[in-house]
Amino acid sequence: MLDQAIADFVIPATGGGTFKLFAARGKSLVIYFYPKDNTPGCTTESQQFRDLYADFKKADCEVVGISRDSIESHEKFKAKFSLPFALLADSEETVCEQFGVIKLKNLYGKQVRGIERSTFVLDQNGILRGEWRSVKADGHAQEVLQFVQSLTT
Repeated sequence: MLDQAIADFVIPATGGGTFKLFAARGKSLVIYFYPKDNTPGCTTESQQFRDLYADFKKADCEVVGISRDSIESHEKFKAKFSLPFALLADSEETVCEQFGVIKLKNLYGKQVRGIERSTFVLDQNGILRGEWRSVKADGHAQEVLQFVQSLTT
């Protein structure tokens, strides 16, 4: 997938609208997939992207988060933690499948399907330039920011 164009998708977004990948062209884009709203790791990751959001904007980069949670859940999560970027609801798992982030995980001894915490960076032309899979939440946003900044220098 690296260095390839990502196929367009349209998905429900917070704020009552939809997110169209094609419409995001012209800037770099960070897409971070996370398992579930209001869980410890996902909260940490989202807060760190929030705290660095101004730096992403300075690098001409937008950030979006995707999980299988509903828009209603996303709106509450976004408001609770003052997230300045859109959260996208992939309840049908179409975008998750497109990026290959649905994995079998062990949860309390049972195998369940879930999102593997992953992040992707697309350049202004929609070409995949960076990907991280099975990431640890804490400190990840800083690593992604440094990568995005390296694309613009």
